[in-house]
Amino acid sequence: MGAQWKQKGREIEANKKGKLIGKLVREIMIAAKLGGPDPEYNPRLFVALEKARKASVTRDTIDRALKKAAGGDGESAALEQVTFEGFAPHKVPLVVECLTDNRNRTAPEIRSLFKAGSLGQPGSVSFFFNHVGVVEASHADTSRDPEADAIEAGANEVEALDKAEIPEGHVGATFITGMKELDAVSKSLKGMGWNVTASEMRYLAKQFNELGPKEHEEVVAFLTALDDHDDVQRVFAAIK
Repeated sequence: MGAQWKQKGREIEANKKGKLIGKLVREIMIAAKLGGPDPEYNPRLFVALEKARKASVTRDTIDRALKKAAGGDGESAALEQVTFEGFAPHKVPLVVECLTDNRNRTAPEIRSLFKAGSLGQPGSVSFFFNHVGVVEASHADTSRDPEADAIEAGANEVEALDKAEIPEGHVGATFITGMKELDAVSKSLKGMGWNVTASEMRYLAKQFNELGPKEHEEVVAFLTALDDHDDVQRVFAAIK
């Protein structure tokens, strides 16, 4: 019994890793398709490639993704980004971003997940969020002033970066910018020596719902079920 349980655990972990790799590959494809195949001039692709390498995605897998995005295999990537809005349990607003090659398959499957989640429901919630560009970065010079660099790069705001995301002996910051300025800000920060670890559009909640421990657990379970769907790339929710 114990051996079977361990085997099941290994299978679950393998499936999780397979899903992660699938999501990373799709992100590489869509980033290359939208911004070009050169990571030096495409911050979104640069970050996607770094995440793939850290997740031990093989070089061959990455090359195939880039080739498909460019149509090098005779067929360009047919992926498109589809966004769904709705509420998690306890009226927590959320936005779900999917990358799919079949909108007609993905849409009903996401709706089914909303129906399966207790009190989860679709609906328009975009007014609960600010849709902005976000750059997360660290710098080896601890005397570096993030606010001064934000002004020079053209970012609108600077926020603290999670300490877990900052390498030892570095300073870190989250730079908030307009949607159209995201690439320019990312490139400018890289030119100043910042190591960019995220460069993407995000939905940032304007305020967060207050939840008790039990309610928080129910919301997290619902969000996890959504995130486990193969086509779901990112889930943004008004929850801490």
